[in-house]
Amino acid sequence: MDTDELYWYWLCNIPGIGNVKRKRLAEYFGTAAQAYEAAADRLMQVPGISGRDVQNILENRKIKEYYRSYQNMKKKGIHFLYLTHPDYPERLKNLHDAPAGLYFRGHMPRDDRLSVAIVGARACSDYGRSVAEYFGAAFAKMGIQVISGMAVGIDAAGHAGSLRSGGYTCAVMGCGVDICYPSCNINMYMEILQNGCIISEYAAGTPPRAGQFPPRNRIISGLSDIVVVVEAREKSGSLITADQALEQNREVMVVPGRISDVLSQGCNSLIQQGAQMITSPEDILQCGAAQRMLCREVQQEQAILAQSNGEMVVQKKESAANLLATAKHMVYSVLDLYPKSLDNIIEDTGLDIRPVSEALLMLLLEGQIREVSPDYYVRDFG
Repeated sequence: MDTDELYWYWLCNIPGIGNVKRKRLAEYFGTAAQAYEAAADRLMQVPGISGRDVQNILENRKIKEYYRSYQNMKKKGIHFLYLTHPDYPERLKNLHDAPAGLYFRGHMPRDDRLSVAIVGARACSDYGRSVAEYFGAAFAKMGIQVISGMAVGIDAAGHAGSLRSGGYTCAVMGCGVDICYPSCNINMYMEILQNGCIISEYAAGTPPRAGQFPPRNRIISGLSDIVVVVEAREKSGSLITADQALEQNREVMVVPGRISDVLSQGCNSLIQQGAQMITSPEDILQCGAAQRMLCREVQQEQAILAQSNGEMVVQKKESAANLLATAKHMVYSVLDLYPKSLDNIIEDTGLDIRPVSEALLMLLLEGQIREVSPDYYVRDFG
């Protein structure tokens, strides 16, 4: 443990000092350690810090007690990341309301892999639950990280689908990461610990409270490149997550529903406001965020293959397989009902002719596309 980590842990656990004030203190003094050492008159100069806040800070300058608390947390397998730590998630780092500190169990989402949030109603329909689980499973097979809040209903179904397909999934909690909430999801909680991450901005031991769940939604959307809303009432937490996603410059996709369904009112309203519809997992590849991430992955894989000089070791075989799988997704995503030429496919995907040709062959063999004339292709919806 470095000194910065301990002082950030102190800063993030001072009673009465919330996230905004923590960040103001750290920004004003440069480091959490300097905030710890600052005199009362200097603390009073920090914008937004009141006399009561200064009193709380001074009364909690008990670094030895915080050190013991920190060590007890570590013994539970809980890790702590602060805002300026090099391992702090890149997706969150630049948010204006980024958490000053994060607690997690498991391993954090990777910054170099596409992340999709699946959110929706707790009291969902059987149809909504099946759609969320289907999407979670399909995204896992596509190598996409699934983010949600482990609530009953749509959240849990998205996690369950990802886990069933052996994918990575991350649950963002509105309580401490050592508390399974809701308790009925304890088996899922334990499975996520093995294959993903439980994360929260609330310290270990913090019980679930109603006011803590809306703020955690910004972390769900913040850790994601795209937010998929499956079912949502006209006024719901899922719509809050969607609004926050848009404020964070994330893309929002919505599963459309019947106009008579209460659980579809929020979704259909988002579509009216311009949100993209999603009716199959592959639709996710139409998003700009997915295209950018896939292009980076392909470029990285091509660089690995270029350096291999034809040596077919196991790792490089896996790289080639990943390249083909990624290229196949990209090629399929640029095709539709109208014939598209090989040259146009190469231009739209930004790939070289070899991976495009191999991907087209795979798609033809799988019956997902048709060649309607030489070097012209369409999706096969039949």
